[in-house]
Amino acid sequence: MACCDGPPSEPPQRLARHLNMLLAGERLEKRRALDVLLAEAQNERTTEEEVRTLLRPALAALDSPTEACRSRSLRLLSVLLDRLPRSQDDLPLLVPTLSRRLSPLKPVEPAEELRLELMRLLSRLVALRGPDLGPYVGDFVTALSRCMLDPFAEVKKEACRCATNLANTIPEHFHLQAESLLLPLLHMFTHQHSRVRSAAVLCIGQVVLHSSGKTLDDVFTHLAQRLFDDAPLVRQAVTDVVSLWLLILRDRYSYFHKLVPLLLSSLSDEMPDIKQSAAEYWNKIGLQWQKENEEDLKDKLEFSSPPPRLCPAVERPCLGCRELVQRNLYRLLPAVGHDIGDWVVGTRIKAAELLRLLLLHAEDYSTQHMQILVTILHRACSDDESTVVINGILSAELIGTFVNPEVFLKLMLVSIQQSPSPSSLMVLSAAVRGSSAELLHPFLPRILDTLVDPDVAQATAKDEYHRQLVVFVKAVLGICGDACRDISLQLHKILLCSRALCPNDNVQNEVQSLTEELSHALELPDEQELFRQHLPELLVWSASNHHDWTSHNTELLLFKTAMLLAGPMLDEVLPVAIPIFRDCLQTKNEPELRLKVLTLLSELFIHAGEIASSQSSYLSEYFEVVVRDMILPNLVWHAGRTSAALRSTAISSLWALLNGCQLNLQQTAGLTTIKFGTQTKSDPGITLKAMALSNELLPQLISMLEEDPRMTRLLTCRSLKSLLILCGPKLEPDTLNTVYPDVLKRLDDSVKDVRLAAAQVLNTWFSCLGNNYDTQCYKAHLEFLYSHMLVYLDDPDAETQQAVLDALCAGGVLLPDLLRKEVEAVQHKHRTKHYCQLLLEHVQGKASAGCDHTS
Repeated sequence: MACCDGPPSEPPQRLARHLNMLLAGERLEKRRALDVLLAEAQNERTTEEEVRTLLRPALAALDSPTEACRSRSLRLLSVLLDRLPRSQDDLPLLVPTLSRRLSPLKPVEPAEELRLELMRLLSRLVALRGPDLGPYVGDFVTALSRCMLDPFAEVKKEACRCATNLANTIPEHFHLQAESLLLPLLHMFTHQHSRVRSAAVLCIGQVVLHSSGKTLDDVFTHLAQRLFDDAPLVRQAVTDVVSLWLLILRDRYSYFHKLVPLLLSSLSDEMPDIKQSAAEYWNKIGLQWQKENEEDLKDKLEFSSPPPRLCPAVERPCLGCRELVQRNLYRLLPAVGHDIGDWVVGTRIKAAELLRLLLLHAEDYSTQHMQILVTILHRACSDDESTVVINGILSAELIGTFVNPEVFLKLMLVSIQQSPSPSSLMVLSAAVRGSSAELLHPFLPRILDTLVDPDVAQATAKDEYHRQLVVFVKAVLGICGDACRDISLQLHKILLCSRALCPNDNVQNEVQSLTEELSHALELPDEQELFRQHLPELLVWSASNHHDWTSHNTELLLFKTAMLLAGPMLDEVLPVAIPIFRDCLQTKNEPELRLKVLTLLSELFIHAGEIASSQSSYLSEYFEVVVRDMILPNLVWHAGRTSAALRSTAISSLWALLNGCQLNLQQTAGLTTIKFGTQTKSDPGITLKAMALSNELLPQLISMLEEDPRMTRLLTCRSLKSLLILCGPKLEPDTLNTVYPDVLKRLDDSVKDVRLAAAQVLNTWFSCLGNNYDTQCYKAHLEFLYSHMLVYLDDPDAETQQAVLDALCAGGVLLPDLLRKEVEAVQHKHRTKHYCQLLLEHVQGKASAGCDHTS
């Protein structure tokens, strides 16, 4: 134990016995002696000289093996510290002894409560004798380093308070030992108690402030991590410490680029109190820096620039704050770009929020950093975390607000052309929203020409990509409104791409809504008029490279979508569409492509029935081209499943075309009216062209009655029926006689629908036998027909029986006696004689209602 100069004072006689017991007595006697000495120390009649004589024994009692004795000695020392006059004579006793009990090199005090009392005693010593403790800084720092690593949280907090007071009391001596406290304090940053972490942050702020100034680099990263602390108390401590450094740190100008981001991050804290505190600190720092650099800012202060016209509705930072950010922006942006790609979500969120605040302060100064800013914004907008994306979008809107469109478009459009992605579209849309119509208008054609490029608009079919394309169109409409006439076609092209390539319901709904909005902006009554205005150009654009199409071309989807949207305008666009269809359906093209085009053709002809009769004349004009150049070449038989599917689709197109003519023929036989489609009159032009093509069509259709796919056989029967209705009695008898034998075989088909369709074809065939058909000359044909059809009058299926009965009723008027004889000859063989009886009655003219009720 250290001692002071000179011999110790002799104790008074009344205390001598107790002091002796304290040094040589048993435990109980020592405790009693300490109690007596404590009472004497608290007694006001005890003189200062007598009190001084108690100091050495009290310090010696700290080494007692009994915890109770050590506890009483600490209470005694606390009282003595208050009673002793301020003198440097007792410090050589107090400081080394107390620090030794906390030193890591000696056995420390085992009781955590007593370690806390020892630490509090050191804190009181600093408060009472602070200016005289310069020579003992080393002892204090040793003890504090040990206590900052103490397992007991209260000891840690008391050590931080003591270190803070010591740094403020004797800064001229403290800075020599300050760095020794950094490592223990940094260990406290990860303590489980938030108050310990907060105390460590506040303490390290004072330690760095009173150190050599080179220690900030060692603690900066650890301090930045505390901005992610779950406890608001810790984040508030970081805000206070960083603000203090920015205000009074001696070398703060060298660390602005590191400290400013920490304080700005607190401006976006989730706690309102922290945000308010950070805002007040930041404004104070900006004003102080502004005052310190008043000479450099003289011109800007005297001729202050007005806030940007489109500036967000937030209070504009003071000039000093803006200048601080602008002068350090070149150092800050690379760090932000690095953190925004960090694997930790919290880091990315903080970086995105910081980017928005930096751009808000930088204003038009960010023009100089557009290259790195665009890269950072793309990274932010492609993040999986929604908060990062939202802040990235807000930052891009600030770019549009503060930067001239000519600058940011040059970089953004190049990025989209080189690597189209949802994030690049998102950044462009946000920048467009942030800009003004006046500044943006000259560049809109250039923007839209880039986006309608097939490599961009048709780059992918992913939902998110087309969602961002739609968002861009929405942004342009929001900016331009009714002034978008010059770019309406390009906007419509973008919407068509999203409508064709993206099946997502939400995207489709957005496209529909924006199409209506575009129509209103152009002062058109409805969406149909918008299509009427743009559809020819859309078709030409979508099929510009149709000679090179394959089944996988996205342009084919665009063309298909545009054609299906034509609706009542189909006849107006057929001059453009028919050559495209004809080129795509050439047999040199791959079967898969022709299959898709024929499917589209079928859909168009099926929907043609919904077109008003005044608009159906296009069928007559293009009927021959469609049948001869498009459908017939694809009906030719080739081996393979793909060819079979192609023939099935081709026959579907033919049936849709023939059925779409909307005929209304009056069948005289039986006074039966057969109606197809809507009730419209037959077009003579179509009839003549169908007659001209019948010699090519009929053989092909007859051969397809033997196809394996049941749908092909069914559609072939229906096509034959429609063709017979179109040509009517104008067909030559010999030509008609080539039809029925193969159709008759279909009455024995395994598929019920095919049998019914074949019966209907025969019914129509009988109706086509006009005056040119010599029944006596062709009696053998009719006899063959009657006899074979009567077989199927006994079919197990009732519907088939009824259909055959209808056909025989229609054909029985030709040679009724022959039919009667045939019926009478086979009637006894039938299981169901009812239909034979009905047919006989019809032939004899006795009960024609038996057939009429089902016609």
